[in-house]
Amino acid sequence: MRTDFAIIEPWITPNSRVLDLGCGDGTLLHHLQTHKNIQGYGLEIDEIYINECLTRGVNVIQQDLDQGLSNFSDNSFDTVVMTQALQAVHYPHLVLDEMMRVGHECIVTFPNFGHWRCRLYLAQRGRMPVSKFMPYTWYDTPNIHFCTFKDFEELCQTKRLRILNRTVVDQSHQGHWLFNALPNVFGEIAIYRLARS
Repeated sequence: MRTDFAIIEPWITPNSRVLDLGCGDGTLLHHLQTHKNIQGYGLEIDEIYINECLTRGVNVIQQDLDQGLSNFSDNSFDTVVMTQALQAVHYPHLVLDEMMRVGHECIVTFPNFGHWRCRLYLAQRGRMPVSKFMPYTWYDTPNIHFCTFKDFEELCQTKRLRILNRTVVDQSHQGHWLFNALPNVFGEIAIYRLARS
């Protein structure tokens, strides 16, 4: 299991209802079903991942996140999870609204485009950063909304969302005291747990 999933797992209540947006191959939901007895659904657009979910016994629906979650009623889930997809949707603020509408809490993870390496790369080369962690060029990247931790927290404040937990890690999902001291400069990935005010 991915290390970021291990960070998320303690925030999921046993026997709860979980919706995983952009669930990929269903690894997280399968793990939570097995170890926490959750009832879960995944939303995924890629047919290859959908087949892998079905092989794992994960309930999955083929759905574009930018089309909203109108097929789910208010407060249908205890927790709505979206890992590494916020920056790839067209309307992240609307997806966040929908997550908070259908769930009591939500968990969001995304890369920090304000990381010092990104800043240095842009300052030295005058070009959008390309690295092992972000291997795409500006014209073929699935990341269409670049944000920093400060940007995201400002959005949460605007939407009157409470940040219950925030974990800042590097690309291998390890923490460091610098990430807590200056998260927007040194943190590479943020993992947020949110609720309505």
